[in-house]
Amino acid sequence: MLEIKNLHASVNGKEILKGINLTINDGEVHAVMGTNGAGKSTLSNVIVGNPAYEVTQGEIIFNGKNLLEMKPEERAQEGIFLSFQQPVEIPGVSMTNFMRAALNAKRKHQGLEPLPAGDFLKLMREKRKIVELDSKLANRSVNEGFSGGEKKRNEIFQMAMLEPTFSILDETDSGLDVDALRIVAEGFTKLRTPQTSAIVITHYQRLLDYLKPDIIHVLIDGRIIKTAGPELALEIEERGFDWIKEEAGI
Repeated sequence: MLEIKNLHASVNGKEILKGINLTINDGEVHAVMGTNGAGKSTLSNVIVGNPAYEVTQGEIIFNGKNLLEMKPEERAQEGIFLSFQQPVEIPGVSMTNFMRAALNAKRKHQGLEPLPAGDFLKLMREKRKIVELDSKLANRSVNEGFSGGEKKRNEIFQMAMLEPTFSILDETDSGLDVDALRIVAEGFTKLRTPQTSAIVITHYQRLLDYLKPDIIHVLIDGRIIKTAGPELALEIEERGFDWIKEEAGI
């Protein structure tokens, strides 16, 4: 589904990613762990096309297409979704109108007619149940006045509505209590299919206990220096990252 080859990227002239190679197949969930400033969020921003990040070398192929040639909105319409570390508020734009515009933009890209209002509202009700999102929140402006947990649930709700084939969860567990974390993680798990894939960026094992990723990558100083199975996350929880750096000669 996603193939990243020798990816280098910079922000304000400073190189952050220094040769990322990563392949994610259909149905796989990969976790990316690492110290602060290692480049984890930069990787997610580059994949979705944030214009603040400049790709200086390498390529990203998504379902056979060159992602770097696409605008951010085109990448989203192709089926890429980013759950933000700190979801933004959009005053004056109701959740209902926001989601209807986003969903119908994707349907137009796919050559489909806009979803009738009745069908859209029915879909919203069904998807809200997945993440236990209060119906009152749908009538408010996007994320305005939401708690941290509500914002993160809202992100997974949006993912449920848009049904992306590839999702990126960028530190979705940040600031969540145990109950909110469980609801968000269970919502994500319910949306997994053999045709969808994801990258989960996190510092902690507790999110991975729920999501059960297939592969763990350790990203340090702009490079992936170790890749292994889920057991690697448990070892990191116990020993930290220093032993991996030593093993890699960093």
